[in-house]
Amino acid sequence: MNQEIAGLKIKIVSKSGRLPSYETAGAAGADLRAYLPEGGVRIEPGQRRLIPTGLFVELPPGIEAQVRARSGLSIKHGITMINGVGTVDSDYRGEWNVPVINLGEEAYTIEDGDRIAQVVFSRYEQADFILAEEVQATERGAGGFGHTGVK
Repeated sequence: MNQEIAGLKIKIVSKSGRLPSYETAGAAGADLRAYLPEGGVRIEPGQRRLIPTGLFVELPPGIEAQVRARSGLSIKHGITMINGVGTVDSDYRGEWNVPVINLGEEAYTIEDGDRIAQVVFSRYEQADFILAEEVQATERGAGGFGHTGVK
């Protein structure tokens, strides 16, 4: 598979007719919009909700979609994704839904068409796992968080 991601063609079925969109020329993430034709969804502080997008996507093998929170919603209203970053696998064909949580102090209502998340496409490889008795030593070794002394 030698195609560039920038020229990637992705097949989408959209209940609303809306497609993900890049809001600026240098945007890495395309915005995903809520599909709520029956009306807005109110999310109380601490409440979790699954917000539909109305999108059904066919990703080619070797490509994943990383669904991420929108920084503006997160900082202004405390609306973020429950799982941090969601991965959509190339063989998933169901509707894309965004699991959100309100970490803010006030209720927030998501309306039909609101930008609720962003999606970034990335190549991936599947690993061949090998059972071993030990792993090769490095200078760092088992040093974890804060090990390098960089503040």
